Amino acid sequence: MTTAPWRDPALPAADRVDDLLSRMTLEEKTAQLYGVWVGADTDGGGVAPHQHDMTVDYDWEELITRGLGQLTRSFGTAPVDPALGAQALARAQRRITEAGRFGIPAIAHEECLAGFTAWRATAYPVPLAWGASWDPVLVEEMARRIGADLRAVGVHQGLAPVLDVVRDPRWGRVEETIGEDPYLVGTIGTAYVRGLESAGVVATLKHFAGYASSAGARNLAPVRAGVREFADVTLPPFEMALREGGARSVMAAYTETDGVPASADPGLLTRLLREEWGFTGTVVADYFGIGFLETLHRVAAGPAEAAHAALAAGIDVELPTLKCYGKPLVEAVRAGEIPEDLVDRAARRVLLQKCELGLLDEDWTPEPAGPVELDSTANRILARRLAEESVVLLDNPDGLLPLAPDTRIAVVGPRAADALAMLGCYSFPSHVLPHHPDVPTGIEIPTLLEALRAELPDAKVTFAQGCGVSDPDTSGFEEAIARTAEADVCVAVLGDRAGLFGRGTSGEGCDASDLRLPGVQGALLDALVATGVPVVLVLLTGRPYALGRWHGRLGAVVQAFFPGEEGGPAVAGVLSGRVTPSGRLPVSIPQVPGGQPWTYLQPPLGLAGEVSNLDPTPLYAFGHGRSYTTFAWEDFTGGEPVELGTDGSYDVSLTVRNTGDRPGAEVVQLYLHDPVASVTRPDVRLVGYQRVELVPGEAARVTFRFHADLSAFTDRSARKVVEPGALELRLAASSADVRHTVRLQLTGPPRVLGPQRRLRCGTEVSGVA
Repeated sequence: MTTAPWRDPALPAADRVDDLLSRMTLEEKTAQLYGVWVGADTDGGGVAPHQHDMTVDYDWEELITRGLGQLTRSFGTAPVDPALGAQALARAQRRITEAGRFGIPAIAHEECLAGFTAWRATAYPVPLAWGASWDPVLVEEMARRIGADLRAVGVHQGLAPVLDVVRDPRWGRVEETIGEDPYLVGTIGTAYVRGLESAGVVATLKHFAGYASSAGARNLAPVRAGVREFADVTLPPFEMALREGGARSVMAAYTETDGVPASADPGLLTRLLREEWGFTGTVVADYFGIGFLETLHRVAAGPAEAAHAALAAGIDVELPTLKCYGKPLVEAVRAGEIPEDLVDRAARRVLLQKCELGLLDEDWTPEPAGPVELDSTANRILARRLAEESVVLLDNPDGLLPLAPDTRIAVVGPRAADALAMLGCYSFPSHVLPHHPDVPTGIEIPTLLEALRAELPDAKVTFAQGCGVSDPDTSGFEEAIARTAEADVCVAVLGDRAGLFGRGTSGEGCDASDLRLPGVQGALLDALVATGVPVVLVLLTGRPYALGRWHGRLGAVVQAFFPGEEGGPAVAGVLSGRVTPSGRLPVSIPQVPGGQPWTYLQPPLGLAGEVSNLDPTPLYAFGHGRSYTTFAWEDFTGGEPVELGTDGSYDVSLTVRNTGDRPGAEVVQLYLHDPVASVTRPDVRLVGYQRVELVPGEAARVTFRFHADLSAFTDRSARKVVEPGALELRLAASSADVRHTVRLQLTGPPRVLGPQRRLRCGTEVSGVA
């Protein structure tokens, strides 16, 4: 039997796909351009926006005779045993290959924002906690393990990471982001992409682009970002993750910018993404995003018009299920209303990706290679390590922490005894299990109360909930006050409940009107402080909350951003002193709950001044975090003004020494200050950082290799330029805690940069005798 050229793995992928396309009917080509969501709920209360009114009926057996592009969330829609789920997915793939003329399997995709969103899979810390770790090496290792688990059950594509940069912390999806700085988001996000792709899983960058800049922090609200904000804040993390991480897929954002929905924007999805950046992978729609062109954006009169707009813009795959790219698209092409070459362009990209994944090879098999274990001991160890690194000690003015091992502790608050306090909205227990209340969590998630009792077995630990997360009931205050009055110290565990579309205080569709602690938690904290017993505030949240009301009144403040299934022991380890805190803030902590939005990336008029009575200065700055040990920053190289060309580079070095009596990690941060530019610039912005772990007495030399490209910005002509003039490099422990400054003078002509410009600051760490 002669093998068709498209089946021949010895041929170039492009030749194989061209041969295959030449054999396919229009219906078979369009079938590669949509997914199918088996088991999706149409009765409301779903896990995607408008799921109840956007899901359509179809005949599965008839549908797959034409082939199928994607299978949507076989594991992430309802609780299924992972081993049985892998077998069911394999059977579905076998049925797809048997039903179609060409025997091409579907790409199976899943969410993996904070671990594989599947029952009994490891729930890792959320991305905001990754940002708090400032540890891209560890994040890459986590992503590699997530990718291996996905591949073990037959999944090819992961819908992560989120590369949106926080612009307003009231937005519900802040927990899904890595932070408020594009360099931090870019470097940590790129590490995640490298890890996922190294496991053979297609990483999908979300949400391209501008989603986090929605007006008023309302989910899906219009984006009113200017050209320079879009170019210099929103886009850089995506560019870095594509160029340096090798991401093979991008998800179009739901939002519209200046009247143009991202899903219908060829300038964004084709000219920028493909022609300027050279992206060759697939662009997928966010769930129902193509249909929203008709129903929410009202730029299309029907499904066919929506399909035309999305295809022309550059969206290759409709997710999560067919609506616009199915029958409406076929009929419009047959009627001459949509050029068939748009279908061919998208189908070619999809089939090229399937070819890369081995799905066009005759020896492809869907059966899992071995036993399935999605919450292995190795996974949990890694989840614990990342959780420990992400805990931020905001304040400890009198050294109340670590807690004495035999003290009397009153643990109070609605987050202390709830396992879900550790998880974000895209963890399976928070995302799916609320619709299945009789199904167990599937993974062990120690609460902070349980973990603290295990951590300090000689301590006398009592507990009172005090109040709920968001309800107004204060009837529990009396017991909480009584337990606190009997104790030597109170550990107040407050924060968020992750959920979807208003079912939580943090998460997708759970936007906040201001940054007060939810419900009556602030009043509970006031009551606890009034007892006179020292209070350690522990926050388990998905966003920063305003803490100025209690500044100077608390014994210590600990911030953890949904630290995952091992978050309880991690936070307890910080409270006991077993863990030396090393997290640093990826977002600023505000003084007051209003006056938002605000991030540290502010030009002069965005800072405190005489022109307004509102002072936006944060209580704790971006990059801030304390430790139980001390560090000396020695032997700094710099001081005298340095001259270099607009294409030059300069090394900045210092020695970091652990001068305390505990092992610990310091995060050295490099910021850029541009005193005069042709457009207004942020007062400071991060351009480099290095996490350094040291035992007592140990020292390390840290060198930053700054290149003038890192000073580039978008000028009035929308060009990325390096301008001659004065610059300052600031070595700092946070954006507000500068330790050393280097003054540079860039000389020579302005440089207009292309897509090959340097995106990151090289670093080197060497030992010191």
